Amino acid sequence: MVSKCANPACAARFLYMHKGKLYRFELEAQPDKGPSLGLDPTMRKHSNGVQFFWLCEKCSASMTLVHCKGIGVTVHPLHRMLKAAS
Repeated sequence: MVSKCANPACAARFLYMHKGKLYRFELEAQPDKGPSLGLDPTMRKHSNGVQFFWLCEKCSASMTLVHCKGIGVTVHPLHRMLKAAS
């Protein structure tokens, strides 16, 4: 559950959906500890999930969130991302 701004330097609390920007990231598949459907204990299922992050209105004006494989979700300056896309 989202409770505060994803920027570690910001203490803004998540109160309203229309204030700031909500991000949705797919989690990397991780092998589950339990057997697949309980049929064959040698087969393991992989679970995918979704995780949500939020940047407050002030932070979302100058920052964005990026998922880096093996690291996770990180905060990046928005102007740097725009220059890379050009």
